[in-house]
Amino acid sequence: MGDRCAARISVAEMKSYYVYSEWCSWLLSVAEDEIMHRDITPLCAADIQDQLKKRFAYLSGGRGQDGSPVITFPDYPAFGDVPDKEFQNVMTYLTSIPSLQDAGIGFILVIDRRQDKWTSVKASILRIAASFPANLQLVLVLRPTGFFQRTLSDLAFKFNRDDFKMKVPVIMLSSVPELHGYIDKSQLTEDLGGTLDYCHTRWLCHRTAIESFALMVKQTAQMLQSFGTELAETELPNDVQSTSTVLFAHTEKKDKVKEDMRLALDEGQSILENIREPLAKSGEQSLNQDQLDNQTTVQRLLAQLNETEAAFDEFWAKHQQKLQQCLQLRHFEQDFREVKGSLDASAQKIATFTDVGNSLAHAEHLLKDLASFEEKSSASVERARALSLEGEKLIDSKHYAVDSIRPKCHELQHLCDQFAAEVERRRGLLGKSLELHSLLEASMKWCDEGIYLLASQPVDKCQSQDGAEAALQEIEKFLETGAENKIQELSKIYQDYEPILTKDLREHVQKVFQKQEGMEEMFHRRQASLKKLAAKQTRPVQPVAPRPEALTKSPCPSPGSRRGSENSSESSALRRGPYRRAKSEMSEGRQGRSSSAGEEEESLAILRRHVMNELLDTERVYVEELLCVLEGYAAELDNPLMAHLVSPGLQTKKDVLFGNMEEIYHFHNRIFLRELEDYTDCPELVGRCFLERMEEFQIYEKYCQNKPRSESLWRQCSDCPFFQECQRKLDHKLSLDSYLLKPVQRITKYQLLLKEMLKYSKSCEGAEDLQEALSSILGILKAVNDSMHLIAITGYDGNLSDLGKLLMQGSFSVWTDHKKGHTKVKDLARFKPMQRHLFLHEKAVLFCKKREENGEGYEKAPSYSYKQSLNMAAVGITETVKGDVRKFEIWYNAREEVYIVQAPTPEIKAAWVNEIRKVLTSQLQACREASQHRALEQSQSLPLPAPSSTSPSKGNTRNIKKLEERKTDPLSLEGYVSSTPLPKAPEKGRGWSKTSQPLEAPEDNDGWSSAEELINSSDAEEEGGVGPRKLVPGKYTVVMGDEKGSPDALAVRSGDIVEVVQEGDEGLWYVRNLTSSKESWVPASSLSTLLSTSGSAQCLSSSESSAGSTLLSASSSCSESCGAPLSDLQG
Repeated sequence: MGDRCAARISVAEMKSYYVYSEWCSWLLSVAEDEIMHRDITPLCAADIQDQLKKRFAYLSGGRGQDGSPVITFPDYPAFGDVPDKEFQNVMTYLTSIPSLQDAGIGFILVIDRRQDKWTSVKASILRIAASFPANLQLVLVLRPTGFFQRTLSDLAFKFNRDDFKMKVPVIMLSSVPELHGYIDKSQLTEDLGGTLDYCHTRWLCHRTAIESFALMVKQTAQMLQSFGTELAETELPNDVQSTSTVLFAHTEKKDKVKEDMRLALDEGQSILENIREPLAKSGEQSLNQDQLDNQTTVQRLLAQLNETEAAFDEFWAKHQQKLQQCLQLRHFEQDFREVKGSLDASAQKIATFTDVGNSLAHAEHLLKDLASFEEKSSASVERARALSLEGEKLIDSKHYAVDSIRPKCHELQHLCDQFAAEVERRRGLLGKSLELHSLLEASMKWCDEGIYLLASQPVDKCQSQDGAEAALQEIEKFLETGAENKIQELSKIYQDYEPILTKDLREHVQKVFQKQEGMEEMFHRRQASLKKLAAKQTRPVQPVAPRPEALTKSPCPSPGSRRGSENSSESSALRRGPYRRAKSEMSEGRQGRSSSAGEEEESLAILRRHVMNELLDTERVYVEELLCVLEGYAAELDNPLMAHLVSPGLQTKKDVLFGNMEEIYHFHNRIFLRELEDYTDCPELVGRCFLERMEEFQIYEKYCQNKPRSESLWRQCSDCPFFQECQRKLDHKLSLDSYLLKPVQRITKYQLLLKEMLKYSKSCEGAEDLQEALSSILGILKAVNDSMHLIAITGYDGNLSDLGKLLMQGSFSVWTDHKKGHTKVKDLARFKPMQRHLFLHEKAVLFCKKREENGEGYEKAPSYSYKQSLNMAAVGITETVKGDVRKFEIWYNAREEVYIVQAPTPEIKAAWVNEIRKVLTSQLQACREASQHRALEQSQSLPLPAPSSTSPSKGNTRNIKKLEERKTDPLSLEGYVSSTPLPKAPEKGRGWSKTSQPLEAPEDNDGWSSAEELINSSDAEEEGGVGPRKLVPGKYTVVMGDEKGSPDALAVRSGDIVEVVQEGDEGLWYVRNLTSSKESWVPASSLSTLLSTSGSAQCLSSSESSAGSTLLSASSSCSESCGAPLSDLQG
């Protein structure tokens, strides 16, 4: 809350307000007095202006000998016609103009009736006597000048004197000179023989202006009084906005009041100049008493107005100062709250900086983070110090709220000093950590170099005396370097670095020291061995290489299981001797060979450790870089202070630019990095860490799929000042797009590190896990790559996710060779192949046309225009095509559609064929299980669902009837295995004397057989078409029944499963119907391959027959058992 002290008005402001209020009251009183007397009904010249213009009476400004005001009634013939109300108003107004002092003496009335009649004189005198509102001193009447009227008036006045009973004498004058005896000529106007300058119109204008001015002054005085009261009673607001509003409103009102006062002063000066105009024209002229009174009135009003204005200015200055100081205070309080909140947040943030680092690189990174944090916080600290100085200035300027400002200044200074001290303390601790880790790194490096030295010393050369001495010199020279590299005293390390020694760091120091001791022990034993060899004069025995403790063949299942006994096993391993010398030279030689193998294993362990260190170090850097991007860029997009720098096209596209980077960061920071650190001491087992988290790595697929959109947005907004400002604050040399590429680079880096680790771990326990982890990472990379192609498909109406998992994708040359029924019909034949990009899914294969795109970065990636798709439930393959080992065949709906596919290499062809074989085999197995289930339902007299087909034609009703006739026979694959011996072959045919193989037999053999050797369209044309089919043993499906009307016409029907017995002439084969056990000759063209044992042409099919519902092809079985297969995906 704001400061409540001096909420209303200060003492000094109160004094000035009282002075100002008194002046306002005085000004109001003067204005009212100058307008009219308080005891008379108020009238203004403007109100009776028309009545005054008649001039039946006027106040000329003349005075009698004793200063009595003179009112003149000029000759006015229509005097008797003046209404009483008008007469009364004029008399009242004229008698209110002189001052009270002059009016108290009494008025002298001069009635000029020289041109009138006695009756009129009498009426005028009586009317005046009856309604004159003020004191009268003398009434002077100029009687008519005519002889008759004058005589008549003398007589009538004498006899009617009692009718004129007035309190003052009425004197009848015969001429003007007589009048001069009573009133001086200078006080009479020219029409009465005087010299007084009087203009009734001018007098009327002056009176109207003076009264208007007095009214204006009165209104101004009232407004000043009201405004002053409002200012004095104003409560000081508690926030900046309200205080600014009050100050602005009061300033506006003050300006209006000042403008009104200026207008009043200008009006008064103008009136004053008009009153003095006669004097300006002639220096001999003088003002009469009324003019002098008018001048005095205006001067007094002006003087009073000036004094009131001065009092108002003084009061306003104090009030304005108070409001301005209040506004300064509210700004100070608002800034104080903001700065204090910022400093508190910085203090809380630095309180979380408890980590001292677990490696040299980590400590350096923490120091860099601390410096970056200090730089970011420096703005808040500088602002706090500046605000404290601003508060001190307010105190020095005698601000009214000193008691509120001073404690806040002290608090700001304390917070700044406290924050700076904490930063210095953290810097000191991290400096100690950096120093300790540098010492540990130097010790470990020295140990590794020592192990390398022992492993690199040639064993054969050490057998001679000279070789042994040379090896001794190398060892001694190396040991001399230990003074500056190794840890000297463990207790001193504990003492010097006590503030930063956490439990983990203390254990790390112990391990390094133990490693150092173990390495020195190996050196000492090697020295002893070499000294003995150097001292011998006989043929030296081959020295034994040390066997380091890290390479002992003790089982190490996982970091979790080995932590319990880690210290004890490691301690005993370190104290194990590098070799043990037997008493006999034979045992010494055997140990020498064992030690040589141990040295080789030790070298591999060191290499594994290096790979693991690289994995951990790069992982930490990767996590920090992700955090830097999220805090330095992504979070700043939501910062209101940076909103003016963000372009409109970027404001709502944060998720597009950064994708799911935050999800990736949390996975690596919270889970993966910590689990990797658990494998620091057994790097050969790190493959398990990858395998356990392989599902989480799928998040990279989502990031990579969004990368083209992100890069496109970056190119549009890369010039935005927001990115430049963020890069400047982060002190990055590279722009944001380089950091957005980090996740893509990181997922590819893992497979390189795993390959390196596997190369050095082939004989270790975790080799299989490493190999599996490498394969899984490569699989993820492949999935990511495939998905990048998948999202580039255009023109497909359906949902690609409905097609199942994407198994493979690649570009091929494709020929088409379509047939319908038993007659070959070339719907489309191409000598030049089509270039198609194939996408193999679990449920369909898509044919697309690749279109290269122009652009930069990810926009260079091609797009794929969808052409057609084949349902895998109706697809078959022929693995070998005549003339090219890179070709294979994909056919659809019992060879209605045939696609000859040429792969870039035989290896790619083999991979695709194997993958398609897996899909079809899994479908076949599913169909078998479905057929067995359906047969069980048939045996229970359950209704059989109608077979579905992926081809446009409807199911064959004749086949359904046949199936219903066979309800008693179990419909399973084993049901078609025949044990009946084959008949003897006729003399003109060829046959076999072996029994038919069961349907499952091809699964145990090397492949699948096709019914013919396939060639591309160009091959077929060169050979003049396809000749009679070659006999291949195996089982076939009858595609079309025998319609030649032969005696055996009813032996087989479309959809029956038959077994070839022998081959005849003219394209006829002798077959046995496995359902009815009948035998018949049928045309070879009426048969479609089901399964075969021949390896001449590898073929596999899971399609339905287009001529009718095939009974036991893979797709028909699946369709009958599963009810509703996938609809035809061909577009």
